Amino acid sequence: MKVVAWMTGASLAAWLVTAALVERESSLAVFYGMLAPLLTACASWVLAERTHKRDPRALTGLMVTAFAFKMVFYGGYVAAMLRIVHLRPVPFAVGFSSYFIALHFVEAFCLQRLFAGDPRA
Repeated sequence: MKVVAWMTGASLAAWLVTAALVERESSLAVFYGMLAPLLTACASWVLAERTHKRDPRALTGLMVTAFAFKMVFYGGYVAAMLRIVHLRPVPFAVGFSSYFIALHFVEAFCLQRLFAGDPRA
């Protein structure tokens, strides 16, 4: 849960800095660009941590399933935010891409640390 708190805190802090620098409409687009990557990264990390404690060998299957879910979810999310909510496309895409890359990097780093500390993995 410590990782989830750090991901959430850092993401919100970065968004607050962005919100202070750009106008409200762009800030809102960046916020929604952050939301999906943050929620999926937090959810997949919690699931990964729980699965690793129970059975480290089951983690690969979980990650493959999570990857497939994220592909479908992200496609629908991006389409809905741009076509239904009508967010500004450039700030949304920049926010989404930035948070997507940063949060997956954090998740990969934490997985590496998780495996490094467990000889069963």
